[in-house]
Amino acid sequence: MDPWAGRAIGIAYLQAICYIIGSLSTNTMRIESFDYSLPKELIAQEPERERSSSRLLVFDRSDGSIRHGHFSDVTDYLKENDLLVLNDTRVFPARLTARKHTGGAVDILLTEQIDTRTWRCLANGVKRGSEGVELFFGDTKAQLRKGTPFWTLEFSDRSAVTNAIAEYGRMPLPNYIKRGNNGDSKEDYERYQTVYAHEEGSIAAPTAGLHFDASLLDRIIEAGVKIVRVTLHIGVGTFFLVKSENVEEHEMHREFYSLPAATTEAVSKTKEKGGRVVAVGTSAVRTLETGWSNDHSQGRSGYTSLYIYPGYRFRAVDALITNFHLPRSTPLLLVSAFAGKDAIETVYKEAIEQRYRFYSYGDAMLIS
Repeated sequence: MDPWAGRAIGIAYLQAICYIIGSLSTNTMRIESFDYSLPKELIAQEPERERSSSRLLVFDRSDGSIRHGHFSDVTDYLKENDLLVLNDTRVFPARLTARKHTGGAVDILLTEQIDTRTWRCLANGVKRGSEGVELFFGDTKAQLRKGTPFWTLEFSDRSAVTNAIAEYGRMPLPNYIKRGNNGDSKEDYERYQTVYAHEEGSIAAPTAGLHFDASLLDRIIEAGVKIVRVTLHIGVGTFFLVKSENVEEHEMHREFYSLPAATTEAVSKTKEKGGRVVAVGTSAVRTLETGWSNDHSQGRSGYTSLYIYPGYRFRAVDALITNFHLPRSTPLLLVSAFAGKDAIETVYKEAIEQRYRFYSYGDAMLIS
């Protein structure tokens, strides 16, 4: 072979390799592209006086149109034979303040129950490098031990855990909701909870459901919409922000879910009749999609680490009711996957311009 021809082939080969590598790096999603600037005054600090009086932004994926209204108008966008799927998890007072034998305070956030007397938790107020410390909740003792990646908090028995939560627990409001030294208010015990909350275990509210009141749910049923429930106990998997530079490298921590057989049957029948499955909240989406990624002919329960970001193909959900989410958060990635990243950027820009209220106690959007 002509040496010049061989060199040309080699150069062409290297160029092809570089092109492929460049294409791969271009397709990698960077987390900074899911960032946005939000005026601080748009972070809702209090819920609306009436649950269903919050605002509602409606985004139609078919034509890209945006409409504005109030959440009580949601019945105008739900159709007969639609199926509304609610997450019936109940938030418990997961924030506690303990004392060390020195008198210093340690702030605890319970994240997952291991057994009847032991919890995984986050802890603030322990010296860096410490392997553990004895804590006091009044007269109740507990051992805090370093773990990976969470601490473990071990009580003497079940009753000690129950008493500590009952006496010292506070509602686990997000850090961006400011309540002073107590960390919550009397109103939060009612309003940071859906009206249909039943299964206790969440350390954060399924906030899309906070907009429903009993009368609105009755009106939805009267309109011919069937309502079913799932359970996903929201934990750190949902509220931890994405820290990795590349979206795909984020590790989603597991959360407990339950998908009843009656719900899977209702979803299947709805799709057979041409109706829509409307999930209330990203937690309901992840529960349904977890079930539909496996054999969904029967109900199931367990733990899900399903991580949904742009490129995911949805199998169960046809429409979504949700709040406006934090930058770099997994719920924001999920709605970007559902509606399209560019579309969500447009919707969020519109919401900011129209002075919508953001995050847990904020307004809602319907993606149809």
